[in-house]
Amino acid sequence: MIATKTSTEVAGRTAPKLPTKEALPPNQLGWYPSPKIHPGHFERLAIVYVRQSTATQVKENRESTELQYNLQHRATALGWARDRVVIIDDDQAQSASTAEHRAGFQRLMAEVSLSHVGIILGIEMSRIARSNKDWHQLLELCGIFGTLLADQDGVYDSADYNDRLLLGLKGAMSEAELHIIRSRLQQGRRNKAERGELFAHMPRGFIKTAIGEVKLDPGEQVQFVMRLFFDKFESLGSGRKLLRWLLDHDIHLPVRPFRGAHRGELLWTPPNHGAIYKMLHHPIYAGAYSYGRCRIDPRAKVPGRAGSGRVQLPMEEWQVLKKDHLPAYITWEQYLANMRQLARNTFRSASPGAPREGSALLGGVACCDKCGKRMSVVYSDKRKEGRYVCYSLDPRKRCQSIQANVVDRLVEQQVLLALQPSSIELSLAVAKQIETEENQLDGHWNKRLQRAEYDVQRAQRQYNEVEPENRLVARELEKCWEQSLDEQQQVKEDYARFQQQQSAELSDKDYADIHALASDIPVIWRAPETTYEQRKTIIRHLLDSVTIQVQNNSEVVNVKITWVGDFESHHQMHRSVQRYEQMHDYQRLRERLLELCHADETAGQIATQLNREGFRTARGKTFKDITVQTLLFRSDMTGDKNLSDDNACLPSDNRWSIPQLVKELGVPTTTMCHWCRRGWVHADKTQSNRWVVWADAEEIVRLKKLDAYQRPHQGSRHPDELTTPKHIEETK
Repeated sequence: MIATKTSTEVAGRTAPKLPTKEALPPNQLGWYPSPKIHPGHFERLAIVYVRQSTATQVKENRESTELQYNLQHRATALGWARDRVVIIDDDQAQSASTAEHRAGFQRLMAEVSLSHVGIILGIEMSRIARSNKDWHQLLELCGIFGTLLADQDGVYDSADYNDRLLLGLKGAMSEAELHIIRSRLQQGRRNKAERGELFAHMPRGFIKTAIGEVKLDPGEQVQFVMRLFFDKFESLGSGRKLLRWLLDHDIHLPVRPFRGAHRGELLWTPPNHGAIYKMLHHPIYAGAYSYGRCRIDPRAKVPGRAGSGRVQLPMEEWQVLKKDHLPAYITWEQYLANMRQLARNTFRSASPGAPREGSALLGGVACCDKCGKRMSVVYSDKRKEGRYVCYSLDPRKRCQSIQANVVDRLVEQQVLLALQPSSIELSLAVAKQIETEENQLDGHWNKRLQRAEYDVQRAQRQYNEVEPENRLVARELEKCWEQSLDEQQQVKEDYARFQQQQSAELSDKDYADIHALASDIPVIWRAPETTYEQRKTIIRHLLDSVTIQVQNNSEVVNVKITWVGDFESHHQMHRSVQRYEQMHDYQRLRERLLELCHADETAGQIATQLNREGFRTARGKTFKDITVQTLLFRSDMTGDKNLSDDNACLPSDNRWSIPQLVKELGVPTTTMCHWCRRGWVHADKTQSNRWVVWADAEEIVRLKKLDAYQRPHQGSRHPDELTTPKHIEETK
């Protein structure tokens, strides 16, 4: 490529005189200089833009490439010096449908914007751009900076209306030609897909024969691992759990690369999230051929990422779906069940999400009775206790909320009751599952041992077949043989450790122990080894939803449990509330409390009677004497004779509780307690450690004056007549 020189490098040079037709005979191709070229154009560069769309065209279409490079001769024929001609061929094997990945085109635009270019030459306009957006942007810049364009048909000035119109038509035809080519290719792809024969590359566990037939991978270990993969997902129900299980048991997934040095070879790679979910979503494993399962969304494309912007389509929008067209590892019904399970594992408004760690057992299952939406689980940072909260009606407010452990206890009782009749079947299922999993893992290790033994034998045969004189090859094959022996020994040691970790064949005693454990399901449920995730999984198998309704923000909660099979059970429970006013029977409790208070009952007697009649506190506990006194004081329901059980030291008349006197005087509670401790009022404490104050009408007047008194300066004392209480004997 010829180095670029700017216009400053030719400053002081005399622009070459534009030759005429008479002075300059036509060159070998019959080209004449154009009258649109002015002397100022020769002071700038002539750029030849070279591009081919694909690597195959660059390799095979040599004549087209050569024709584009020969445009530098036309530039010299038009009057440019040889050292002023620059060839830009950075965009070889790049499509002109967009300028995003074309460094050469972007460089061309930059040079034009800097007024370094006098003319741009291309074999045809479609080589420069096939997008009207990019093409007209280039024309606009060329018109502003006076840059000419030239192809095999002539020279054009984009500032001239006729040339601009012609160039616009050529750009539109170029873009339309790209659309026609793409449509033709797409129709061919669609026709091949309709026959179920279009494959970009084969997924894991499949191969394509030389005649184009799709078959299961002939490797016995490959088929065993693929079937084990889908069986474990069916039992675990989560891709995350499946990945963890595969990693814990050191199970790798088979793959045959479709490019690179190991193309077509069988390799074993560690599992990852992308590979697992791609296998679970692909319908080919159920024997179905599919085409058009995703589309490109331009809004989701990320600049610089070629594979971005893909949007998965629902099954009914797939372009081609041919069931029972290919060999399968699972049935179509099992594939649909896997899709439903994956959809449930996604936590959205319409799906509960996968069971996870956390003390709230009904996460994703609890629903709000008011709005019908799923309730969120919110955990406290300090106590780590969950709450079921619904924000559906107003994101700024709570629709309703409830402590999780209150509802969990009720649901837990119902689930354990439902599991008791199935204890025998459960024990048999557990024993069968243990045996099945151990047999599957043992079979997997046997396949690995056979594979390692085959690799050793193959390396040995290769070493034996080499000629002894070829020492370089013999040493390399000997290293491969030793490496295969080391790998075989490693597999044997891993298998021995696996056998030590696994239990022997289940005996009669093991079956008896399993049956005993299954018969006492509550013990297993509450065992420390049972995780919250396992409990949630059991609940998901039995329940569809749990609908919660808190009656008017009271302590009464209605719970509707919808079991699998559309059976519903209705329950009512009580929760703890913060205030007695929230309780649904608060008025009845208040009336009964006043009735007992006026009947000269003590606090302890009142508590006993309330408990006997079925009343409970706001926290759902039984009443005690201190609870009764607190309720009386806070609710201002106390009488003159029932403040406490030990207030005989004060006269029975004119006795006040702190809340009553605070309300009467209009002073803060802390101020009133301060007066009691300083002895500025007649006060005594009850058995429940609460103040009882004596004050008649004169004392009320004095206390109001004491509250209104303002000290002249800080540190001065209150007058004695305001701080000295009246003698009680004076009232007798």
